[in-house]
Amino acid sequence: MTKSNGEEPRIGGRMERLQRGVRKRTLLAKKKVQNITKEDVKNYLFRNAFVLLTVTAVIVGTILGFTLRPYKMSYREVKYFSFPGELLMRMLQMLVLPLIISSLVTGMAALDSKASGKMGMRAVVYYMTTTIIAVVIGIIIVIIIHPGKGTKENMHREGKIVQVTAADAFLDLIRYAPLGILFLIAGKIVEMEDMGVIGGQLAMYTVTVIVGLLIHAVIVLPLLYFLVTRKNPWVFIGGLLQALITALGTSSSSATLPITFKCLEENIGVDKRVTRFVLPVGATINMDGTALYEALAAIFIAQVNNFELNFGQIITISITATAASIGAAGIPQAGLVTMVIVLTSVGLPTDDITLIIAVDWFLDRLRTTTNVLGDSLGAGIVEHLSRHELKNRDVEMGNSVIEENEMKKPYQLIAQENENEKPLDSETKM
Repeated sequence: MTKSNGEEPRIGGRMERLQRGVRKRTLLAKKKVQNITKEDVKNYLFRNAFVLLTVTAVIVGTILGFTLRPYKMSYREVKYFSFPGELLMRMLQMLVLPLIISSLVTGMAALDSKASGKMGMRAVVYYMTTTIIAVVIGIIIVIIIHPGKGTKENMHREGKIVQVTAADAFLDLIRYAPLGILFLIAGKIVEMEDMGVIGGQLAMYTVTVIVGLLIHAVIVLPLLYFLVTRKNPWVFIGGLLQALITALGTSSSSATLPITFKCLEENIGVDKRVTRFVLPVGATINMDGTALYEALAAIFIAQVNNFELNFGQIITISITATAASIGAAGIPQAGLVTMVIVLTSVGLPTDDITLIIAVDWFLDRLRTTTNVLGDSLGAGIVEHLSRHELKNRDVEMGNSVIEENEMKKPYQLIAQENENEKPLDSETKM
């Protein structure tokens, strides 16, 4: 009885503190809203102009693509229409190689061998852990949902050879950014021959991939970041919005790399020594979304072929999907190329990759966004784990600067012989 009486005030006190905290935050939020001026709104719009334009481009591009579909544009017309988007991709890819090389050089130069070795080991452990988790999620989801139930006879196959003409090369002189993303999205929607192929098994396959990517991106990666750093992952992800939208529009983690650098260093404040060291490597080998997608797609193709996979073959798929994702290039639809390795490892027909090309352009954007999110959260985790090494490095650099300043002596004029004869306390007299 005494115990219950002692617990009731304690519970009541916690509820009161919680209510006071909620009321306090509500009042603070209300005051902030009331104090917002037109100048504050203008500054906000100016700072986030690129993000807002990119979001608008994705929305307008989707609407424009579905609007133009009834006009039945020819293949060449579609290519001309989507050209600004293709040009944007080429420009971004042109920056990737020099950006990666310079970033790695500066990142390694800013760290000693011991610190860089520890940082590299932590990054590799993070990459392998998240990739394996992504593969396991993909396998579990595709086995549970079983999107390939049925046969592949009524499924649509696609395959095209892109031809380049002199006119295509001439148009490379045009330059766009959010506008390029608009035409990338709209062009892909217009290019699809039959929207009906999205029905049935292919629709279930698309839903399965989306569910798997959402579980990994919205639950696993933020939870992993929280468990390691004890910080709010959604605040961190909020600063990545521009990079995530660019990844969604370009479907290339390498092309998104410049924006990812900007978001992590300027918006979130991650140490440049970490971003320059971790991000270039992560954009090349850490592809959680691709690993999940390849494992899931391989089992889907086995299901549509009524091919029963045993436990050993599933393990083989998981290993080859992990290895193939590491070897995949950070370019659009690179996962389709490396998927041949996964299918061959368990004897599945490689020609059946054409079954999923119809929706791969869309799913590729989602898995690229997951890849960029994984790389960015990885940089935040590595910075947290390496904070002591970075702090010690800062102290060492500070001490070396102080010593260097102490060693410097001010310049002195060489005294002449007649000046030496003057007394030290001599003064000019009138």
